[in-house]
This record gives sequence, structure tokens and C-alpha cells, in this order.
Amino acid sequence: MAIVARMAELAQVGDTDFEHEVLRADGPVVVDFWAPWCGPCRVVSPILADMADEHDRVKFVKLNVDENPETQARYNVLSIPTVILFEAGEARETVIGARSRSHYEGAWERWLSPAA
Repeated sequence: MAIVARMAELAQVGDTDFEHEVLRADGPVVVDFWAPWCGPCRVVSPILADMADEHDRVKFVKLNVDENPETQARYNVLSIPTVILFEAGEARETVIGARSRSHYEGAWERWLSPAA
């Protein structure tokens, strides 16, 4: 009998709770701007879920751009997937398009590393 590791399902955020869940969060938050019809978004999702399982210093969430146009417009998200790392209420790093796990890890290295 094989044991299968289960990836975390990223919590959904939206226009109404974005400020509380992301901008006022105690630590860094990675937001995956996505849509259900987006093929590249389906490639990125398991990468981010896997990273969420391994990096508990960073919160990972998803925002459906079709259902949350205010936040999408606020951060000028014009193509998806777009993944933005927020810290202290500000966007710090943005990655546009489907990328490899190593690309995300490189972009967010200082936030993913264990606290000194």
C-alpha cells in the first residue's frame, strides 16, 4: 500500500478580505492570481501548493481574477498566472507567467529562508 503525500489546497481570498488576509498579515503572503479556465494557472497551482507545504514562514493564497476584479485592477494584473509576494502591506516581488519551482524559489529566496 503506497502512501501518497497530499498537497495543501491554497486558501481563496477575494476583494472583500484581501486587506485583512494579505495586506495586514503578520508575515509574507504569496498571492496566486488565477482563473479556472487558465491552463498555465493549472500548472502553477501544484507548484505553489507544494511550496506552501514546505515553507510555513510564508502564507500562500489564491485569488480568482474573474470573481475579484477590484484587487486584480489594483495590482495591475493584466495576464495570468501572476504571482505576487506581499510583505508589510506592499507588493515586494512579482512573477508573471508559469515558471518553474526553482524560479519562484529564487525570486522569493530571502522570504523562504528560515529566520535567522
